Amino acid sequence: QVQLAESGGGLVQAGGSLRLSCAASGRTFSRRNMGWFRQAPGKVREFVAGITSTGANTYYADSVKGRFTISRDNAKNTVYLQMNSLKPEDTAVYYCADSIAASRNRREYDYWGQGTQVTVSS
Repeated sequence: QVQLAESGGGLVQAGGSLRLSCAASGRTFSRRNMGWFRQAPGKVREFVAGITSTGANTYYADSVKGRFTISRDNAKNTVYLQMNSLKPEDTAVYYCADSIAASRNRREYDYWGQGTQVTVSS
């Protein structure tokens, strides 16, 4: 029913920036809370940033607060993650996902994209 497709990943040097996009299919995007998660090799998938359905509220993991910005354009059915001041520890596959309620818990998200690789070199 709902399909999500991430794009914008790549290889950057430490201190650089990337902007990730997540395009959503379906007719209920504006009713869904959205989140970005990441997963590095050997680690669990962890919360990065979330945004409520209207975009009125955003929230972040402490590790990215002040560096990353989540936003959405409901007219385009798209959510974004602007990543600045990237660090090698940000290297991971980044996923977008949606949920009925705002949450930091990956188990509460219903649909997931395929992921996009972000690699930050030192």
